[in-house]
Amino acid sequence: MTRIPESELILNPDGSIYHLHLKPEEIADTIITVGDQDRVQEVSKYFDSIEFKLNKREFITHTGYLNKKRISVISTGIGTDNIDIVFNELDALANINFETRLVNKVHKTLSIFRIGTSGSLQEDIPIDSLLVSDAGIGLDNLLTYYSGLPNHEIENVLKSELEKEGYSQIYPYFAEVDKSLRAKFDNSSFLNGITATCPGFYAPQGRVVNYKLKGQPIPQILNQFRWNNQRITNFEMETAGMYGLAYILGHKAISLNAILANRITNQFSSNPAKIVDLLIQKTLDIIIKS
Repeated sequence: MTRIPESELILNPDGSIYHLHLKPEEIADTIITVGDQDRVQEVSKYFDSIEFKLNKREFITHTGYLNKKRISVISTGIGTDNIDIVFNELDALANINFETRLVNKVHKTLSIFRIGTSGSLQEDIPIDSLLVSDAGIGLDNLLTYYSGLPNHEIENVLKSELEKEGYSQIYPYFAEVDKSLRAKFDNSSFLNGITATCPGFYAPQGRVVNYKLKGQPIPQILNQFRWNNQRITNFEMETAGMYGLAYILGHKAISLNAILANRITNQFSSNPAKIVDLLIQKTLDIIIKS
């Protein structure tokens, strides 16, 4: 086994992982990720008890118990660049011995649930609905730096469509939800579909403020895109990176979306906190029952 150098796995003087500032015993095997720092306490307020809290940069962690189930909730911040940090450091916490800097002989698999917000790309997916991502397709290029994610036909088909509109530097990647986690979420409460992950909130999501877009707005391209009778249902900024890294690192991940906006009908939720809270409660209920 090869020892991991100090420059590659950076630890703080107290022995915690560099960005998250966590030690292995401070995270549960079941983890909820949220983008917004304030949403951490909106999740943990439902815990029966909280054993640990930490604030570091944009990463806030609460670990506690609900119905005897140990759960950690962690804010990632926005975007797959932060997902890159969070997922790699969570894997290190679970699977690397920080004293020897060797990978553990027995691999620990984490179950990671994203509770996030999203915009609909289809007219018939209304605001204030809940959607589970069966797959993510990344427009952010993060996974082009990693080996191990299988190639998929949809990547080339979407790339061709993007190139027609001038977006030749985007190299889409495709990753699927963990099937065992997906089976816990029935379709009576959740819509489902393919989620596109964008590298930004403004031009990458087709918004026009004080600039011009390179080509046709991304929402229009994604709205019209079809592959094997499937369509892209919604977009946000983390899901594809989560699914890709979970696959490569050997963990389970699922992305759950509160649809706050419909970018085709130009509607936005009048009470976003209410639908996010509903998603939190449904997710926690499913976690403790499984």
